[in-house]
Amino acid sequence: MTINMEKQVAANDQADQVINKPRERVVVVAPGRGCYNKDELGYLQRFHSDKQAFIAAIDQYREELKQTGIAKIDGAAKYSFKQHTPGENASALIYACSVCDFMDIDTERFEVVAVTGNSMGWYIAMACAGALDADAAIDVINTMGSMMQDGLIGGQLIYPEVDAQWRRDSEISSLIDRTIETICAEEGCELFTSIYLGGYRVLAGNEAGLKRAEEMLPQVDERYPMRLYNHGAFHSPLLEQVSEKGFASLGEFLFSKPQIPLIDGEGRIWTPYGADCSKLREYTLGEQVTKPYDFSKAVQVAVKEFAPDKIIVLGPGNTLGGPTAQALIDINWFDWTSKGKFSAAQQISPQMLAMGNEEQRSLCKIK
Repeated sequence: MTINMEKQVAANDQADQVINKPRERVVVVAPGRGCYNKDELGYLQRFHSDKQAFIAAIDQYREELKQTGIAKIDGAAKYSFKQHTPGENASALIYACSVCDFMDIDTERFEVVAVTGNSMGWYIAMACAGALDADAAIDVINTMGSMMQDGLIGGQLIYPEVDAQWRRDSEISSLIDRTIETICAEEGCELFTSIYLGGYRVLAGNEAGLKRAEEMLPQVDERYPMRLYNHGAFHSPLLEQVSEKGFASLGEFLFSKPQIPLIDGEGRIWTPYGADCSKLREYTLGEQVTKPYDFSKAVQVAVKEFAPDKIIVLGPGNTLGGPTAQALIDINWFDWTSKGKFSAAQQISPQMLAMGNEEQRSLCKIK
């Protein structure tokens, strides 16, 4: 099976010969876990019925492992937490939806200048950029996503660190840092920053640490701190064993130099010419698994270094739209200085397009 990466790369080389009007430069952002929810049920059927061969190849891989096919999971009559949220199902399903969205980007209108992602979206970003071919991508994503099918290791919760206008509140950030320090000093408690997610901090820990965080952090909007269902302690030292298993299972031969620049969770850029495949594997299966993932920094580096005209956030869903905008508001990019300014600008001329939003999707797709 193949991901239609060649189309993007060839378009980058040939567009000037075909089109007089310059293409718009875009950075593509891939989502992580938690973006395929009840409203996304049937996403592949609704938007990607033309990509049956790609989907069937994923299902053939999963059938050999005696796992339910993603076509069947996506086509279920009813959304089920038990079926749709475990990593061994959610990872492959989200990967397929996102990469199919990437295939649909109109390369005659848009030049993809860089790709990044959040958490599991790093694996998807590598697939979109060509650092993992289609066979390698499903192998890496399904393997890493299935590591905790016999039992979750720890968990995650999410907490906002911005005000109502999506401006960073340093007092809240300091409160979170102090809470982590206090809890880690308590016997039997482990708590870490997992993801810097735009205007949110995702924390990872063991059950004792997470319970103490829920007790110590002030309630916000009667929602936060909020546990993330069926999530393990991703991007924390609690997953050292998962990292070791990943290294044992996934060889260097799976990794290639990207064909489009990639920005990782430390803000590092992996270029088509300078990327070291051995180091790319070491980061992906090592630090990316066991250390904090700075999605905010990845987005900020992407726009500063590649100066896109627009950001395209892949589906399914649009849970990553807010954090992406918040990361950009933090550096006043596109002259966005608050939630209000962002919302007003989006109404006039959207510079962030979410493919999980049907109206914005139409602005990204091939006509």
